[in-house]
Amino acid sequence: MKHWDRDFLRTRVKICGITREEDLAAAVDAGADAIGLVFHAASRRAVTLREAETLCRRVPAFVTIVGLFLDDEAEWVRRVLDAVPLDLLQFHGTESPDYCRSFGRRYIKTLAMGGNGSPAAAADYPDAAGFLLDGHAPGELGGSGRGFDWTRMPREPGRAWILAGGLRPDNVAAAVAAARPYGVDVSSGVEQSPGVKDPERIIAFISEVSRVQER
Repeated sequence: MKHWDRDFLRTRVKICGITREEDLAAAVDAGADAIGLVFHAASRRAVTLREAETLCRRVPAFVTIVGLFLDDEAEWVRRVLDAVPLDLLQFHGTESPDYCRSFGRRYIKTLAMGGNGSPAAAADYPDAAGFLLDGHAPGELGGSGRGFDWTRMPREPGRAWILAGGLRPDNVAAAVAAARPYGVDVSSGVEQSPGVKDPERIIAFISEVSRVQER
């Protein structure tokens, strides 16, 4: 299988923590490749099954729906899968490789880069569709807007490395130029308040990702 060439990839954009239809529309209209729905009850951006079903009906073709979980009971994940048409699962906690693959779905594994976190943990998840590197410490909830040193982003070809943590419209171009990630993921960096997105910030964020790749 041919490996991806990092120098010719378009950096994908995921807008995470979508809770409202108007925010979903703003993300889609701005050109987001994926949207994230949070199903971890402790998160300030969590959605109910009914809210998620309503949002998913508004997602057009070619936009990926990602469901985020954090050390949740397997039964809850299955309930969500029975009710919501997710395209990808994202496991944001300390979930084991066996747990992640037990649902028979493609998944992204988040790797905490704060504290003693390291991208080396990716080796334990050989079947993951991608790895999201976030600035929180192991065991902490993401979405805090905390960043990390972008030069720690792996350059290994053949894997989808996704950059998150502390990204905003005013720094994402520098982050993409430095890390050359497969994708970037943003939540708090395009918000007015937790769970309430700012359409202008979404447009600016995606525009900056596109701009830096046109150089």
